[in-house]
Amino acid sequence: MIQILSKRLIEVMVFLLIITFVSFLFARLAPGDPVLSMLQVDDLSVTTEQIEELREDMGFNDPLLVQYGNWFLDFVRMDFGNSYITRQPVMEMIFSGLPATLELTAGALLVVILIAVPFGSLAALYRGKWIDQLSRGISLVGAAVPSFWLGLILIDLFAVRFGIFPTMGRDGIGSAILPSITLGLAITSVYVRLLRSSLIDSLSHEYIRAARARGISEMRIFFAHAFRASLPPVITVFGVSLGSLIGGVVVIEVIFAYPGIGKMVVDAIRGRDYPVIQGYILIMALFVFVINSLADLSLRYLNPELRLKEKREEGWK
Repeated sequence: MIQILSKRLIEVMVFLLIITFVSFLFARLAPGDPVLSMLQVDDLSVTTEQIEELREDMGFNDPLLVQYGNWFLDFVRMDFGNSYITRQPVMEMIFSGLPATLELTAGALLVVILIAVPFGSLAALYRGKWIDQLSRGISLVGAAVPSFWLGLILIDLFAVRFGIFPTMGRDGIGSAILPSITLGLAITSVYVRLLRSSLIDSLSHEYIRAARARGISEMRIFFAHAFRASLPPVITVFGVSLGSLIGGVVVIEVIFAYPGIGKMVVDAIRGRDYPVIQGYILIMALFVFVINSLADLSLRYLNPELRLKEKREEGWK
């Protein structure tokens, strides 16, 4: 375990170094000038001298590596700077919008569990039957329909026509239902198909047939053995697809005007707000890294072969 934690610590350090440089470089190479956005040159009369003076004060005239070094030192001190547009501290802005984004993420995962688990399980148990055909049809439709189009349809049906849920904003649990459903349905199809195929593979193992021969009930075989054995591939794919889920949150928050960090970063990109963009990329990258690490640890718990392999490697050393 100490060896695993040490390896993870080294990975975190390398990961942070790479992601900070990449996020800084991408923000600086984006088209547009944050100085012009700050001075609002379209609304005010600003001289060239004022523009150059502000650019010099903010360090934009320094070499790119010097700018990155100054920013990285601030990052080490956990200081992401202030927003160019709102003048608020970036960390304060991120943590104020993070709960809303986590609400949608948790709601989407709940939708995935409520749909993927029963449909994937029934499709595996009754392979070739009507429920299997129905689950595969739902997966195909879910994979083909873009999330932004689905969100607009749900807004038109349940918010505009029937008035069941709010159209936009964040005002209680009802405001999170439509965006959570939209985000969850966008990725459910992947897990329905994956859980079905993984369960079919698990149910074909020798120990499952041996358990049936001993007279163990089908329910116990399914939940205590087959279902647990089918989870490692699902967890692995979840760790990989987490980036898609976060990217989907950005789109959904814009469509539903949900005040999370996804909508915040879109506004920051429009205004060339470098500190907010870099802070968002870094926080989301850390979030993905932590979730992937937890998924990796859970795989060791669910898959005894990985634990035995590690013990053998430690014994050889």
